[in-house]
Amino acid sequence: MKASRVLVAVAAILALTASPARAAAGGAYAGLDNCPLTSATMKDPTNLQVGCVHSVTNGGSVTIGSNVVPLTTPITLQFGVYWPADAPTREFPDGTVANVYSTVPAAKGKTLIAKPLQVSIPGIANIIPGVTSVFAQVELAGSITEFVPLATGENTPVFVLPIKLHLYNALFGTRCYIGSDTSPIRFSPTTGTTSPPAPNQPVTGDPGTLDVVPDPNGFETLGVGFTGATLVDNAYSVPKANGCGLIPGSLDGLINLAFGLPSAAGRNAVVFSGNNTTFALSPSLADLTGALAAS
Repeated sequence: MKASRVLVAVAAILALTASPARAAAGGAYAGLDNCPLTSATMKDPTNLQVGCVHSVTNGGSVTIGSNVVPLTTPITLQFGVYWPADAPTREFPDGTVANVYSTVPAAKGKTLIAKPLQVSIPGIANIIPGVTSVFAQVELAGSITEFVPLATGENTPVFVLPIKLHLYNALFGTRCYIGSDTSPIRFSPTTGTTSPPAPNQPVTGDPGTLDVVPDPNGFETLGVGFTGATLVDNAYSVPKANGCGLIPGSLDGLINLAFGLPSAAGRNAVVFSGNNTTFALSPSLADLTGALAAS
């Protein structure tokens, strides 16, 4: 199937499940300014489709064992996507099939943008932030993979997000992490229902509202908006701390004890709520570039 036909098929599937189309504030491509359109990977002429993603999570929480950390400030993900020539797909339990996209990071380290989270230290009253508490910066620990936008509403992950938590405290030094590039915390959130190991029980997300906006200037690019979604995952594990202390590693054991690390799968959970995502998809980079430039 040619790329243009595949795109039409995607549009048809989306249209069947979408609420009446409406342009979001700022246009159908709002927030896509940092899409890596000049990336060599995006320019590969064998790609069947290319696109841009901008996603903001406005609330939720991260749970590690018995420790719950609210997400009190927005977390932004932005990246390019491409559907390579080998056309990978994922089949859902109902027999439908969706494209699996690879991702291209945004330039200048802007793929993941988040402010540090303040985390209470178990058993210690938080009197002086940063001394009797910890600031945790969410950082990428690898590439976002397995991006399947049509998994929205299915009991399967929409993407896989590897992260590490950079911990800041007056006594922790500058290289204190939970997770690493080689042993990340791997979120696989879904808007459907999870299947975690015990003792966690299945939880269900929310696909929110889906809008499809044809390009207003006649390009083949589609603007797809997901608003008000909730993504959940409670089947991931959390590794030990590493590099902590003014002498790196000297406080790893204390942090592991305080936070119950490592924490096995079935004892942790993440909720990304109030998620709004803008997704532009095109059969060619020239068409995508033209559509964004004209918007």
